[in-house]
Amino acid sequence: MTLEGKMLIGQAAVSGSSQPIHAVNPATGETLEPTYVGGGKAEVERACRLAEAAFASYRETTLEQRAAFLETIASEIEAIGDALIERAIAETGLPRARLEGERGRTCGQLRLFAAVVRAGEWLDV
Repeated sequence: MTLEGKMLIGQAAVSGSSQPIHAVNPATGETLEPTYVGGGKAEVERACRLAEAAFASYRETTLEQRAAFLETIASEIEAIGDALIERAIAETGLPRARLEGERGRTCGQLRLFAAVVRAGEWLDV
């Protein structure tokens, strides 16, 4: 996992146009790299336009495609591996076991939601 200090808007890594944002290790007070430059009005508007366009195509997907999408998100989070946990420790000061538990819970919830989506019972049709 390589952090570049950029925002992801659509499929592009974008440098912001606002004030810099620094993560700080709460245990040491150390400023963590990289520096992120916050998004301004233009970046927010672009992200909103792209989100609206993505929703238009996403709403046409099948329940199976939506479930697979959620499962892929869980798998990609897990694929980041220890680098995600190490960065989260540095940014939050939380212990490893807690963060590994949070990652497991998040991925488990994504997979559970995928199963609910796949079943389609929530549609009440």
